[in-house]
Amino acid sequence: SQADCAILIIAAGTGEFEAGISKDGQTREHALLAYTLGVKQLIVAINKMDTTKWSEDRYNEIIKETSNFIKKVGYNPKTVAFVPISGFNGDNMLAASTNCPWYKGWKKEGKGGEVTGKTLLEAIDAIEPPKRPTDKPLRLPLQDVYKIGGIGTVPVGRIETGVLKPGMVVTFAPANVTTEVKSVEMHHEQLTEGLPGDNVGFNVKNVSVKEIRRGNVAGDSKNDPPLGAASFTAQVIVLNHPGQVGAGYAPVLDCHTAHIACKFSEILEKIDRRTGKSVENSPKFIKSGDAAIVKMVPSKPMCVEAFTDYPPLGRFAVRDMR
Repeated sequence: SQADCAILIIAAGTGEFEAGISKDGQTREHALLAYTLGVKQLIVAINKMDTTKWSEDRYNEIIKETSNFIKKVGYNPKTVAFVPISGFNGDNMLAASTNCPWYKGWKKEGKGGEVTGKTLLEAIDAIEPPKRPTDKPLRLPLQDVYKIGGIGTVPVGRIETGVLKPGMVVTFAPANVTTEVKSVEMHHEQLTEGLPGDNVGFNVKNVSVKEIRRGNVAGDSKNDPPLGAASFTAQVIVLNHPGQVGAGYAPVLDCHTAHIACKFSEILEKIDRRTGKSVENSPKFIKSGDAAIVKMVPSKPMCVEAFTDYPPLGRFAVRDMR
């Protein structure tokens, strides 16, 4: 996900809230998905408070339960704003409501100390913009490579981390091709530099379109250049799969712009999907709902990175060949 913050909307109605946070509930699933996909900030809005007649007891019960479960998912409740709202009537959305005199406002721990407010809008305004990864080494997965008459070879893609400038010497992995960047442009305008989030085209010297392709990753040849991996270890969650998944299973993997057949060569351990703790060593199989640490072997070298270093290059989705 490219989001900086998620807003979890929870229904306060009798039975509705309980269904959402039950073992297979949507609320729980959504919170886990947001956290797993790297969304670090969270706002919790308790909706339909009008159906509870703005009951303070019901609100406190929901806050307590929700705090417990988002903590299990990985969020720190102290950094989360909890807001009671009625979307239907507009209470506490843009302006403070008079229907809940007991509600003294939300508070959360921010980077610069405690932050407080009353409404959902104020909670949204209090989202902290994360540092954009300009200080990290360059990673630019190629979406396409064009041959343009009179200019030459022009790879295009979105800069995920770092900065791309004319004059830089870049390395493409796993092609292992190194060359100089002659120019960088976005929307047909020349740039002095491209930054994370920019979709750029850049002209490279003495490289033919046959040498590099979609799925390759460009990086700075002098600063932690990307490399192809012949195998890697990954944490996977089986969301839905009709049978069991065992060693030898060979699905298609989509990671950044790479699309490649990949084999589960060994299931190293089964883990608790909430805590990451090991629950079984070297299981024969994993099934729907399981999380595991797996050794993966792509059919040809591909560029992956540790999720902690370069998140967009450390996430992937897996599907059956069929």
